Amino acid sequence: MAALARPRDGRMIGGVCAALARRFGTSATTMRVIFLVSCLLPGPQFLLYLALWMLLPAEKSASTAW
Repeated sequence: MAALARPRDGRMIGGVCAALARRFGTSATTMRVIFLVSCLLPGPQFLLYLALWMLLPAEKSASTAW
């Protein structure tokens, strides 16, 4: 399993769904659909998304070695 960090590529808004998809080995589109469907259920899904957006670190850029 990959480390939980918001990727620099494949983001739509904050990269939370892309990070979760990478972590659990699924596509980002699938994770986005799951999130949208979960928003139809009662609960704090949107607040959880915002919290993860703030708490998850951004993926470190690949530095070029000279």
